[in-house]
Amino acid sequence: MKFGLHISPTEQAIDVRVLGRLAEEYGFESLFLPEHTHMPVHGVSVHPSGPQVHDRLRRFLDPLIALTTVAAVTERLRLGTGVCLIAQHDPITLAKQIATLELLSGGRFLFGIGAGWNREEMRNHGIDPAARWQVMRECVLAMKRIWTEEEAALHGRFVDFDPIWQWPKPAQKPHVPVLVGGEGPRVLERVLEYGDEWAPNADPGIEGRVAELQELAAERGRERIPVTAFHVPPDPDVIGAYAAAGVTRCVFTLPSADAVTVRAAVERLAALVARDTDPGDWPREVGERVNGAGCRDAASKPVRLRRPATRDRPGANPRAADLSRHWPARATTSASSPVRRSWPRPR
Repeated sequence: MKFGLHISPTEQAIDVRVLGRLAEEYGFESLFLPEHTHMPVHGVSVHPSGPQVHDRLRRFLDPLIALTTVAAVTERLRLGTGVCLIAQHDPITLAKQIATLELLSGGRFLFGIGAGWNREEMRNHGIDPAARWQVMRECVLAMKRIWTEEEAALHGRFVDFDPIWQWPKPAQKPHVPVLVGGEGPRVLERVLEYGDEWAPNADPGIEGRVAELQELAAERGRERIPVTAFHVPPDPDVIGAYAAAGVTRCVFTLPSADAVTVRAAVERLAALVARDTDPGDWPREVGERVNGAGCRDAASKPVRLRRPATRDRPGANPRAADLSRHWPARATTSASSPVRRSWPRPR
């Protein structure tokens, strides 16, 4: 199980560079940023969380530029879009931007994609909302060809270009992983056709669909497909259930707030993750934080974890003990904790 963070980046919130260093310091594996190029002043589209979030959405920083600055001040942290509204981009330009970020970050990018929900925003980009899924598909296919072929071309209904040369190529091979977002009835087919991972929100029933996805993948001769769950609640029972179901990455949502508030949230999440795994079996990300060890780069093998000294163990650490007051009693560990037993052991 890997653990990541997600935040809505604005000019009013914590500097993403500060957050990136903080996330890496506390052993989180990844940082994801969402995207909206703008919010239409007039329109009927409403975010699934309600209209109260629209003010924050209109203030989003550009995720690729923001992640590039984070790459410059971190060494191991994976950098992802959660999600990029790919249909609203020129795929040739986007392929160049992502490959450049890949080069400068040392191969740490995770390409989370979605088709979007704001129909007026799509129309302002020249996209018919009814065709956004087809546009997304052709954009992904085009970008994969650009990343993997010397002379790439695609002649589709929405994306059409003759052979082109483009470098750099992504550091990750054969290309950056594409995490297909969504929970709709056809999302698993999209993942199987042009995705490398599935990235649903932490909605009810996700565990069962993870099993369905792996069955479909096996039928088509594919290996197990990694699953990243976004907006996971800081509840050890939920995290344990996801781990047992085969979710490979849980991403927690941080408040879009000042540095003091965000730091406190990061500390609480780090303490939760550490307490609800056996100290000898901590995931690599938490082990790096506690042991003071790290990987040389994003492709390095997980470090060999030692059993931490007593002063470093969750519950014995004064800092972790102080943070425990922020979490319900069920978040503490015990010898019979079912959540502890549900964690997969590191390989």
